[in-house]
Amino acid sequence: MRKTDRFDVKGEGNSLWNLYTSVSIYKVAKNFIVIQLARYTPFFGVKNWLYRTFLRMEVGHQTAVALMVFPDVMFPERIRIGNNTIIGFNSTILAHEYLIDEYRIGNVIIGDEVMIGANSTILPGVTIGNGAVISAASLVNKDIPAGAFAGGNPVRIIYTAEQRAAQKQKPFKV
Repeated sequence: MRKTDRFDVKGEGNSLWNLYTSVSIYKVAKNFIVIQLARYTPFFGVKNWLYRTFLRMEVGHQTAVALMVFPDVMFPERIRIGNNTIIGFNSTILAHEYLIDEYRIGNVIIGDEVMIGANSTILPGVTIGNGAVISAASLVNKDIPAGAFAGGNPVRIIYTAEQRAAQKQKPFKV
C-alpha cells in the first residue's frame, strides 16, 4: 500500500469538482506556469532552480530532469529527487490523486543515482530507492527497493540489486 493521507470530500460533486477547497487556485496557476517553463527549458541548472525556488521541490545536485517532465502541479513541495538522478522524457510525478469520494496526498521520494525511463508515471506515496532503474513507460504504483531494476504497468521488480550485481559479473560471450 502506498503511503498517502486520505481526505474525505464534503460538498457536492466528486473530489476533483471540489479541487479548490483543498488547494489554492493561485498556487495551482503559479505552479502551472513554472512547470510549463521548466518543461521546455533545456538547461538543467535553470530547470532545477525553478523547481527549488518556485515549487519548493527538493532536487539533488547534478540531477537531470528531461524535457516535458510534469511534476505534480498541486503539491510539488511533496516531491524529493536525490543527487545525480535522471528523470526521463515526458514522465509524470504525482503527489496527489483525486477519487470520487476522497482525495489522497503522498510524498514521492526518489533516491540518489536513480534512472527513470521516458514516459513513466510515478504515483503519490511511492519511494524509489538509491540506484534503482525504472524502465520506460512504467507505472510506479509501489515502492522500489534500492538497486532494483523494475518496469511495466503496473511496475514489477525484474531484477533485485543482488541479481543485477551478479549479472554484471558474468563474462560477455561472443
